[in-house]
Amino acid sequence: MRGKNTVRIIGGAWRSRLIEFASNPTLRPTPDRVRETLFNWLGQQLDGLSCLDLFAGSGALGFEAASRGAARVVMVDNDDDVYNALRANAAKLQAASVEIVRGDGPRFIRDVGETFDRIFLDPPFDSGLAPQLLPQLLPRLAPNGLVYLEGPRALPTSEDWAAVRSSRAGRVHYQLLGRASEYGDEC
Repeated sequence: MRGKNTVRIIGGAWRSRLIEFASNPTLRPTPDRVRETLFNWLGQQLDGLSCLDLFAGSGALGFEAASRGAARVVMVDNDDDVYNALRANAAKLQAASVEIVRGDGPRFIRDVGETFDRIFLDPPFDSGLAPQLLPQLLPRLAPNGLVYLEGPRALPTSEDWAAVRSSRAGRVHYQLLGRASEYGDEC
């Protein structure tokens, strides 16, 4: 039975497994339907890819990516209770490919020296952080990489970013963005 602070992994090796998340009124896990659409867009298998879940929250996106074969998933969150719940879920799932980092998302993206194939950017809903962070993500995105963005409004494309896919579920707008230089002609 699904409890109030649980979310179900919908695909991959851990399909149907429940993960528990911290009791925090600001956490709003990405709904099953939206995650299903996202992973249909990305492909069901993420074998060998490196992923970053910058504001991990419930961990639904990062654990979903790991369940689907991502070689490495870095999950970042600065809340102690969230961090502890993420670590407990990683241990429960024996998620060897998952690295949990207690830290500030904007500082992490500024200081990390590596690139990622897929970046999940789902900051606190009305924080306004996404437009500020997108320019900082460009050097952290591997060639042909994609950024999943979730928030209260769709962000317009720019000279740097092309919307590869986008949709909406209720108040939530979600997009898959790629470098305009790589995806601009496909959109």
